[in-house]
Parts: sequence; C-alpha cells; structure tokens
Amino acid sequence: MRVTPCQAALAGAISLNLLLLFCAWRGPGRSPPSCRPPRGVPGVTVLLRDFEDFDNDLAGTARSFASLPVPVLVAAEAAPYPPVPLPAGVRLLPLRPVADRPPPLAHPELHVRTRHVALVPDGTRAVPGLLERMRDTLERGPGDTRLVAAPVGSVPLRCLELQLEPRVWTARYGTGAPGVCQAVEGTAVLLLRTRDLFALPFPLARPVPTAIFVQAVLRGWGLRVVPAAFPASRRPPVSPHNHWKAENLAESRRRRLMRDLGIKREVLADGRERWYGCGKETARCFGTVHARTPQYLLAGRWTPPCCLRALRETARHVVGALEAAGVRYWLEGGSLLGAARLGDIIPWDYDVDLGIYQEDVGKCRWLAAAAAGEPVEDAEGFLWEKAAEGDFYRVHYSRSNRLHVDLWPFYPRGGVMTKDTWLGHPQDVEFPESFLQPRVPMAFAGFTAMAPNNARAFLELKFGPGAIENPEYPNPDVKRLGQD
Repeated sequence: MRVTPCQAALAGAISLNLLLLFCAWRGPGRSPPSCRPPRGVPGVTVLLRDFEDFDNDLAGTARSFASLPVPVLVAAEAAPYPPVPLPAGVRLLPLRPVADRPPPLAHPELHVRTRHVALVPDGTRAVPGLLERMRDTLERGPGDTRLVAAPVGSVPLRCLELQLEPRVWTARYGTGAPGVCQAVEGTAVLLLRTRDLFALPFPLARPVPTAIFVQAVLRGWGLRVVPAAFPASRRPPVSPHNHWKAENLAESRRRRLMRDLGIKREVLADGRERWYGCGKETARCFGTVHARTPQYLLAGRWTPPCCLRALRETARHVVGALEAAGVRYWLEGGSLLGAARLGDIIPWDYDVDLGIYQEDVGKCRWLAAAAAGEPVEDAEGFLWEKAAEGDFYRVHYSRSNRLHVDLWPFYPRGGVMTKDTWLGHPQDVEFPESFLQPRVPMAFAGFTAMAPNNARAFLELKFGPGAIENPEYPNPDVKRLGQD
C-alpha cells in the first residue's frame, strides 16, 4: 500500500505524542534516560511550598522572585483557595493526583530543569545575586556540603546541632557552635542541588525545613549558612482565627511528618520535649507480638519512647494500687532483669511483669473484679481484666491503648512458689519462696518497687548464669541483639 506524505506526517506526529505520553507515564526513576528532563541547565529554580491557603503573600513572593528572572514554581496539594493571582510565567504544580488529569502533574521533579533549587518561604523578597551567592557557597564548600541556608528578615539564623537516634525513635536538638549546623532555627531560604532534593523520600513534606534537615542528617549532608539575608514582606497582623488555624495545621503537619520519618520524640535545645507517638486515647504503636519478638525489633528499632512512658506510668499506678490494698507483689521476669541492669524497663521490652500472692487477689477491688471475669476501669482510666491466655491478670494503660502490666498469681507449695498458668517462656519456672522472705525495695522505672531479696540468684535461676551482664532479645532464634 502506498503511503502519502500527509499520512506519513500524521503517523510521525502520533508516534511523537505516544513517546511523550510514555515518558510522562513512566515517571522519575523508571523512565529511560532520554525521557528524563535535563538536570544540567545552569541556574536556580525557586520553589514555593510553605504557605497557607487562607492567609498568604504568595502572589507578592512569586512576583518578587520572578523579576530576577528565575523559574518560579508553586507546589501545593491543590490550587490555593481562595484563588491566588499568580504572575505570568509562574506555574502551579498540584501534588495530589487527580483521576482525570495526566500523572506528571503529581511529579514536580519533572518540571525542575535547573541544576539547583531554592525552597523559599512565603513572604520572602528577592535580592539580586543572593541565590547565586548561595549556589557558589554550595559548589565551593567542603565535599559534604549539600545544603545552604540564608535568613529571611532581620533576625539571624541560630545554628542547631541535630542528632538522630533512629533505634529509639528520637531527634535531639542542641545549640550548635557558630558555623557548625545540622539545622537552623528561624525563617530561612534553603538551596540544594535538584538531584539531591528529589532523591529524598519526602522532598516536599511540610514543614519543609524540618523535613529537609532530618533527611539531610540521616545522609550525613553538611549545612552551611550564608549571613546575607532576604528581606521579609510587610504583612498585616494575622487575625486570631487565622492564627489558630495556622497553629493547628502546623501541628498536624508536623505530626504527619514525624510519623513518616519514624520520630516519636523530639528533645529541643532548651530541654523541652515534643511527643508524636501513642497516648491514652490512641492505640499503642505496635500490633500483636509474635514469638516474643515485636515488629519493631525486626525493623532494627527498640520500644517507642511513648510506649515506654506509658508502661512506666502504668507500672507506677499498679504498684501504688497494690501497696495501698496490701497485696504482696514483686518484680518478675524481664522487669526484674531491667531493674537489676538499668533501674528501668529494658529498652526493647513491651510489657511489665509483676508476681503477686494469689491469696491476696481479693484485697484489691480492681483485681477482685477482674478475677470475677468483669473488666473494670479504675478512676484514672486504667483497665483491669483477666487475661484470655490463662489464670493471670492484665492492667492496660487504657481501653484504647493496650500497653499493659501482667500480674502473675503465685502460691506456695512445699516452700516453692508455683502457679497455674505456664506459657512456656524460658524464665517461666518455679522458685523457692525464700526469695520473697523478705522482699526488698528496688529502683525501677522512676519509682521504688518490691523485688526478691537476691535478684541475681533469682534471675540466674530463671534466665541462666550471667543474665544481668549479657543482655539479649526475648527470642534470639528470631532476632539476636547486635544483628541490627
């Protein structure tokens, strides 16, 4: 069949369009090199990300930087509402995929073609040459320099040290020496290489500075501060209602970011703490424990600090209730091991174990109700109930949060303490009653609890010789300490 020139041109146009659609569909990281946007174009793209829909200076900030001129992009989940009249040439990149729109709009990295990108906070005004100065600082700095910050407004940036402790889900801030920063405090423009920004798992998460600093520290990136400042716009005072909305949105964003980054506690430079994990009204941070090995151990982490805090609070509450009622109790199993080793709960433990004299159960009304098969919530919201697995009791942090203290009822038989439920744990063995005659006080989890009178001998009977000096995970056949 003869093909006319017109048909050949039409076929070529269709093929080109199909290739472009294929490149866009493949997205970053999956497309062949020829489909990727070039990264070698000199210059800096300004990316506006941190702003509020209901109260912003987005148009003024975009207009100021577009006058340099540099490419200016506005990245947001959706178009701001109320609508913002963006200057000519400034593009809006919706980040949230929409079913009837082409997918490339959900990938801002496809639209950044320059070698460098600047994350500019709302209300910033451009200064000719300052972005280039930041770029030169980045390119001429030490080899680990991957991030440059410049202040916005008249207040200089404060250098902060940032230490991340992923195993214990914690970020610690401290006051850094001048010029030695892992993070900064204050409003700042951040500049980095485009390839570095979009290699991060959460490149445009908010709040942007915190997200960038944490991910940079995890990668060992160096941060340098340029003292020259960008001016800040003059804006009318924020209304009380908008201030309240902004604070609530900032808190929810920070919580979402910390969840994504695996941080449940921040220790600030002034010693204050921010908590992002579970609480009294939420479920605990981990699910059912299989083979005595919680999921977080398999992920190379220890017990989330919010869970340890809840366990300490529950243990203190239970011990207080037992002592007030005259119930004889003692630290058992891994909890006694933690007390002997650290004076605290073992950092990877997920419950607290106490032994009690079975004949004393009726002395505590909460225990008596649980023994009768009636779960009962006490005046402080702790839930007492009989365990489903056998003849012992559990006190949960709350109805929602099932972190708990296990109470194991023992009784003497021929001078040996025994019980009716055995779960097959290595330490689940009988022991001479002489260990409890008398019981002795022992520091544990921030308070004093009663313990067997010879903790070392008691623990070595249960766990074997050297139990205190040789820590190990609950089930070494599944995961051993040191294999993280």
